[in-house]
Amino acid sequence: MEPITITRAPVLKEKPQDESKLGFGRIFTDHMFLMNYEEGRGWFNPRIVPYQDFHMDPASVVLHYGQAIFEGTKCYRREDGGIQLFRPEQNLARMTRSAQRMCMPALDEETALEGIRELVLLDQDWVPHSPGTSLYIRPTMISQDIHLGVHASRTYLFFVIMSPVGSYYKDGLKPVGIYVEDNYVRAVRGGTGFTKCAGNYAASILAGDIAEKKGYSQVLWLDGVEQKYIEEVGSMNMLFAYGNRIVTPMLNGSILPGITRDSILILARQLGYEVEEKRMAIADVFDDIRSGALTEAFGSGTAAVISPVGELCWGDQVLTINNGEIGPVASRLYETLTGIQYGRIEDTNHWIIKLT
Repeated sequence: MEPITITRAPVLKEKPQDESKLGFGRIFTDHMFLMNYEEGRGWFNPRIVPYQDFHMDPASVVLHYGQAIFEGTKCYRREDGGIQLFRPEQNLARMTRSAQRMCMPALDEETALEGIRELVLLDQDWVPHSPGTSLYIRPTMISQDIHLGVHASRTYLFFVIMSPVGSYYKDGLKPVGIYVEDNYVRAVRGGTGFTKCAGNYAASILAGDIAEKKGYSQVLWLDGVEQKYIEEVGSMNMLFAYGNRIVTPMLNGSILPGITRDSILILARQLGYEVEEKRMAIADVFDDIRSGALTEAFGSGTAAVISPVGELCWGDQVLTINNGEIGPVASRLYETLTGIQYGRIEDTNHWIIKLT
């Protein structure tokens, strides 16, 4: 592995004084990690430099043909003041899978992970201390060739930036309303749905805007062929509780294989819940809500960890789930997973990387 060089910022930014106002992705730390790729040479020049602008040629292919992928993971501060990462190697492995689908080079995962370690340690004072806060880590890869023509780039840039983020639930773990999109589609099998490519998120913005205008915070996507089977929410995988049985849409090539989703399913089995992955028709889910068979619905993702769903809107049907309150399954899974992430609960699955 090529050594990582470090160039420290000559002047450090002023850190936020009020951690209750951090928000999400608005403030960035003093440094970033970079690494370049060239066909025939591989990945080279891993380095940490002061956070700064990029210079980009107007003909850079990423601006025209969208070869761009990213990930999202976090660093957490324990009660003893130490800091730790949660399954970052899984994010980097998923990034390689995204890269392969987008005709981009496989990531040098070993160097990338070491770069993240070094970057977090250098900027560790940015990891907030307040309950529920964390340091969000955004690895990204973009194509860099300068030409117009639709084919894979020969040069790429991998970079990591970081942002201290506030508690997702400022007023407690409250259920959200979800709008079921039955006109636009997010992905189809054989497409890029299982990747974290930028285009997937660009294509979701319109539906998200429609949902927001209707008073809903997220969009629940249906399959792209029949538009009858549940896939995922824009920033989360979906899970449904039938008492002590947890059901989630099966991974089929058009659903993002979430790291939090995987962690939740593993923990759920360890806690004694029955777990099932299968195709789930939206009509059946609405019938199950009406009958009372479905007792809870919640999303899983890096930002919120667990996001309980209190209302679903599909066409002219609006149904409330569990009286609009968080249920015992979502509560237990949230407390267990965040307990591991913040070091309050023993990590028996070896998911945590302690940095200090």
